Amino acid sequence: MELRLVTGLLVGTIALLHVAFLVLEMFYWDHPLGRRIFRLDAEFSAKSKTLAANQGLYNGFLASGLFWGLFTVQGDVIAFFLSCVVIAGIYGGITVKRTIFYTQGLPAIVTLALLLYSR
Repeated sequence: MELRLVTGLLVGTIALLHVAFLVLEMFYWDHPLGRRIFRLDAEFSAKSKTLAANQGLYNGFLASGLFWGLFTVQGDVIAFFLSCVVIAGIYGGITVKRTIFYTQGLPAIVTLALLLYSR
C-alpha cells in the first residue's frame, strides 16, 4: 500500500476520533455513557458539562481542519492541524491524564511524521 494512502487513512481516522470526542463531550458528558467513558461522577459531570461542550467544539474544529486538508489535498493544512492535535495531546497528557497523550498525541505524531516523510 502506498505511503500517501496509509497517511491519508490515518489522518481520516484521527479526524473521526475527534468527531467522536466532539459527540462525547458535547452530547454525552452528563449521561451514563459519557460518565463511564470519562470516569466521572454525576455531580462533577453536571457541573462541568458546559466546559466539556466547549472542549468538544474545539475537537470539532480540529476534525474539520483535518477533513478540509484531506479533501482539498493540502498537505500544509493537514500538517498544521496535526500539529495542533499533537500539542493538545501532549498538553492533555501532562496536565490531565497520561492516556490523552497515547490516544490523541501519539497517533498524531506518527501521522505527522509519515506525512512529512512522504512529501
